[in-house]
Amino acid sequence: MKNNDAPLLKRMRESQLFWPLVALLLLLLFNLIFSPGFFKIGILNGHLYGNLIDVFNNSAALMLVAIGMTLVIATGGVDLSVGAVIAISAAVSTVLINPALGEVLQTNETLADPTKTNTALWIVVLVNVAAGTLCGLWNGMLVSRGKISPMVATLILMVAGRGIAQLITNGQIMTVYYTPYWWFGNGFILGLPVSIYIVAIVFVFAWLLVRKTAIGMFIESVGVNSKATYYSGISEKNIKLFVYTFCGFCSAMAGLILSSYIHGVDANNIGLLYELDAILAVVIGGTLMSGGRFSLLASVIGALLIWTFTITMYTLGVPANALLAGRAVLVLVVIILYSDYTRRILNKFSDRKGVQHGASN
Repeated sequence: MKNNDAPLLKRMRESQLFWPLVALLLLLLFNLIFSPGFFKIGILNGHLYGNLIDVFNNSAALMLVAIGMTLVIATGGVDLSVGAVIAISAAVSTVLINPALGEVLQTNETLADPTKTNTALWIVVLVNVAAGTLCGLWNGMLVSRGKISPMVATLILMVAGRGIAQLITNGQIMTVYYTPYWWFGNGFILGLPVSIYIVAIVFVFAWLLVRKTAIGMFIESVGVNSKATYYSGISEKNIKLFVYTFCGFCSAMAGLILSSYIHGVDANNIGLLYELDAILAVVIGGTLMSGGRFSLLASVIGALLIWTFTITMYTLGVPANALLAGRAVLVLVVIILYSDYTRRILNKFSDRKGVQHGASN
């Protein structure tokens, strides 16, 4: 009798969704055993609240950045400037709501009515998105046309970006009192945070773009072998330009959510270390740093895993200054799971089990 269980398990393990889902389920199981209150969900003023809601709400910005970072890494590149792009786009939004705010803060004068603005909200959002997208376009031009190494090209904006954001805000911590702007990071639709819907819209758009058109295949082709892609008639430059520009767009949307959530912007801290978390989310999702095959959903699950782990640590009372050590353990586990050594052991175990099962039948 032929045994099909082993090949099925092997195919499941080779799926990019397998390990991220396993890790997330194990973490949720840990919470179920040691912190059952983690799953408690309540309703307050028609809004759902609880740790699970916080996981989705707090991870929204990281999920957006991870979506953009996935496409960049799939081409064999990396974008180290996403945190700085978040700061720039958020700074542009907050200043645009009240163009005189930076000057007023410098002269210690009092605003007539900071809860109002002469700039339409849709213009604020549009300029926010445009600022981040232009930053991504800049990175794409340096990488695709300037032939600069992605790490060096994006490092330029990573270093200079926060300085640009501080110039926009005149070096001040900006506070937004215009309540309609708060809706993106604090609003609710049908009981769920608005940020979840924003992520869903961007994800569906990106998924349709890379899975229902040839762009996804071109991106993977560039990551596998950029020279062969070029000689096959595909514009490698335009593909790289696109993915970096799209990553800038995703970072701008993340900046919109974060600045709205905290009702302002601190150019020094907003989006800090998001580039590292985004890379970790993409790696957890199984996308190789060398480029090639990628999964947007797996990267989103990776972002959820990071924030589930973070909130789990807070729930257990782990101090914030020890959280980085905990994340280091998470990174170590991910590296071990994705290592060739682990894969060989699992394959040998499943093959042996399949042989024994076949012999018994």
